[in-house]
Amino acid sequence: MKVLLSLQQSLNFILLGTLAITFAPAMAQSDKQAMEAVQRAREMTQKHGNHAKHKAPVDESQKFRGVYYGYLPCKHCAGIKTTLSLKNKRNYLIVTQYAQASTKEFYEKGKYDWDEKTRTVTLISRKDASVQKYSIINDATLIPFTSEGKPRKKDKDDYTLLRGDAMNAREVHIH
Repeated sequence: MKVLLSLQQSLNFILLGTLAITFAPAMAQSDKQAMEAVQRAREMTQKHGNHAKHKAPVDESQKFRGVYYGYLPCKHCAGIKTTLSLKNKRNYLIVTQYAQASTKEFYEKGKYDWDEKTRTVTLISRKDASVQKYSIINDATLIPFTSEGKPRKKDKDDYTLLRGDAMNAREVHIH
């Protein structure tokens, strides 16, 4: 009985080894073919050199993402320190602080929409659905609309918010 089991195990081992040797050239051939296909693809890419069609489409609003800083004028105080952060998935956070004895900061979150044609970014508050609009001066500069909802003149530097990477010095709100 022991001899029979030992013989059966030996035969199974020999059969398995034979099958492995038989199919090895077929697998090696398919690996070789795969490597040749990769090499042909590389050569085609080098010849044509155009990778533009392989790029993912760019969401234009993403180029305006960032943090914008500035002091906006105020009738009853020395100014309003403003930080506007345009984030992923069209979310925004705006932090304002009146320049006076109090250091209280006001926060507002919501969604934004960027319209390249009208050169406007529109903020829609999550809390009360109020709307604020800013004129797009360039990729790194925003100017808030007037309280009547009209764009301000471009020469009003005291109403300018600059993106942090466009400024030499930044003043940051601490959260």
